[in-house]
Amino acid sequence: MTTETRHHFDTPRRDRLDRLVAEAVPEISRSQAQRLIEQGQVTAGGAVVTRASHLVEEGVAVEVAIPVIEVDEAAAQVPLEILYEDEHVLVVDKPWGILVHAVPGVPGLSIVDVIRARYPDATDLQDGDYRAGVVHRLDRDTTGVLAFAKTEVARDTLKDQWRARETLKEYIAIVEGHVEPAAGIVDAPLGPDPTDSRRRGVVEVGESAYTEYRVREQYGDEAALVDVRIRTGRTHQIRVHLEAIGYPVMGDTLYGRRSDHIGRQALHAARLGFRLPSTGEWREFTSPLPDDMQHVIDTLRAKYAAREDTTDEDEGTAS
Repeated sequence: MTTETRHHFDTPRRDRLDRLVAEAVPEISRSQAQRLIEQGQVTAGGAVVTRASHLVEEGVAVEVAIPVIEVDEAAAQVPLEILYEDEHVLVVDKPWGILVHAVPGVPGLSIVDVIRARYPDATDLQDGDYRAGVVHRLDRDTTGVLAFAKTEVARDTLKDQWRARETLKEYIAIVEGHVEPAAGIVDAPLGPDPTDSRRRGVVEVGESAYTEYRVREQYGDEAALVDVRIRTGRTHQIRVHLEAIGYPVMGDTLYGRRSDHIGRQALHAARLGFRLPSTGEWREFTSPLPDDMQHVIDTLRAKYAAREDTTDEDEGTAS
C-alpha cells in the first residue's frame, strides 16, 4: 500500500523549483525532486507545477507530497542472504521461486518487495516504480548472485556497465544429453517466439545474444554439468541458446521438459563482477551451488561412477 508524507516550506529566494525542493527536503535528491514535480506532486502558491525548471519567487508557499510505500509485513519476513552491501549497492543470493520484481497479473512477493521492506528509508528504492533498484534480472526459478542499486546514482552507473557489457556473468547449468562439442559459443539473435508468446526464440531479426559454454562433467548420455558465461543479458538467453543447440536445461518446462531429478530449471548465477559505483573498484561476488542442484550432481556422479566400475569389472573378467 502507498501513502504519502507532505512537506511545506516558504521559498527563501527566487530559484528553480527542483533546486528549492531538494534543499528544503534533504532526504530526497534533486533528480527525485524533478520526478516528483513532473508527476504533479508539488504545488507552488497553491497551483500544481510540473516543470522542474519553473522559477519560483521568494516567499512562495510550496507543498511537496512524497509517496511512501508501507512495509509489507509478509515481505519483511522473507529470509534474504546478503553477499555485499555499501551505501550504494546491495548484492544478494537470490533463492528460486521468487520474481525479481512484480509482474502485472502475476501474484506473489518479489525480491523488490523484500528489499523495500528491509530498507524503508532508502528513498530511491521507494520511488513508486515496481522495478526500483533493479539493475539486471534472474528468472523466477534461477538462483544466485543478484545486484540492486540503493541510490539513483548507483542505478545509472551500474546500468551503464551492463549496457557496455563491462560486467562478468558466469552461470552453472545442468543440461540434458551428451554435449558435443564439449565447449562452444552460441552467437544467435533472440526475440519473441512467433508460436508461443511465453517463450523467446532464435529469430533472424532479433537482439544480439552471445553465450559461451564449457562442459565440466559429463554423465553418460543423460546429462552434463556446464559452465556458462554470457556477454549479453537477454530474457531467457541461456535457456533458449542451450535448447537451440539441443541441450535444454534440466527441469526447464518452458524450453525442455519436467525432470525427476529437480523441480525447477537447474540454472544458477554463480559469479557476478562489476565496478562499485562508490569507488570504481572491480569486485566479484559468488554464490555457492544451491542444495537441490548439488543433490542432482551427487546423484548423477554416483550413478555413472557405479556404471564405470561395473564396466571395468566386466572387462577384467572377460580378459
